[in-house]
Amino acid sequence: MKKASLLLLAALFLAPAVFAKGAAEQQKTVLRWGSVHAETTITTQMMRRIIQEVNSKTEGRVEIQGYPNSALGGSRDLVEGVQAGIMEMISEGPAQFASWIPMASIAEAPYIYRDIPHMNKALNGPFGDKLNEEFLKKNVRLLGSFYYGTRQLTTTRTEIRSARDMQGLKIRVPEVKAYVEMINSWGARPTPIPFGDLYMSLQTNVADGQENPLPTFDGQKFYEIQKYLILTDHIICPNMIFINEDVWKKISPADQQIIQTAVNNGIAWNDEEVKRSEEQLKKDLAARGVTVITPDVESFRAVTGPWLVSRMEADWGKGTWEFIQNVK
Repeated sequence: MKKASLLLLAALFLAPAVFAKGAAEQQKTVLRWGSVHAETTITTQMMRRIIQEVNSKTEGRVEIQGYPNSALGGSRDLVEGVQAGIMEMISEGPAQFASWIPMASIAEAPYIYRDIPHMNKALNGPFGDKLNEEFLKKNVRLLGSFYYGTRQLTTTRTEIRSARDMQGLKIRVPEVKAYVEMINSWGARPTPIPFGDLYMSLQTNVADGQENPLPTFDGQKFYEIQKYLILTDHIICPNMIFINEDVWKKISPADQQIIQTAVNNGIAWNDEEVKRSEEQLKKDLAARGVTVITPDVESFRAVTGPWLVSRMEADWGKGTWEFIQNVK
């Protein structure tokens, strides 16, 4: 974000996070929480639950105000804003911070996690602590990590049973280095296409397939043209809740604990809801005529990890892949 944009955001949104309401009243902390997620998503429902718990239990000392649906800007605006203190809280994917914290992108790397419990143990345990140290250097505190969904592969005409079946297929990916290298490792052809153009590109065979979490595949009606859903489970996606560190330090220890407990409670609810929703979507998509395939996932995992480490270790730090893999 350019300096002028930061100043504009400050003029529009910046109000003192802590202000006195009068000599006889306690100070009140107002926290604006921004996200890009739509109002109807489970992520935003989690936000609302956390807000209700904090606002109620702090009895007016802390008021969190939720701004989903990109109301305070896009992902880049949010991550720059929370670093600068222009907004107090955000929920975002850790890879959005990769320009400042290169290690953060590994938190969304393909096949870095064995399963959802492994992701939770890593990000809410030793690796999360290590990552938080890096965020704190940028004046941002990590309050918690939550399960956002698992990215799966879909194709128009090709049944995929193992990584060997991927040879030469054109697979749409975001223009993100780790995603591009993942497709290369499968022997397929990474095809970066803007998300807004993806439906037409699949319809006109500019790409043979794509990969996204199931709610995205369903919401964008890709099932109308993509007839095979391959459960590659290639990226178990976390999102994270962040707060500006200067703001956090102004909150009393007792109210910090209330906020942290509410975040933990919200994350536990979110993770179960997302898992339940994904299982239901598999059934719904099959009922719409999509063929659901459980492939040889290990054939994908075996080629992806070594390939990514050889090309991404300079960004992630030597030994970071192994450090996360060894979390038990």
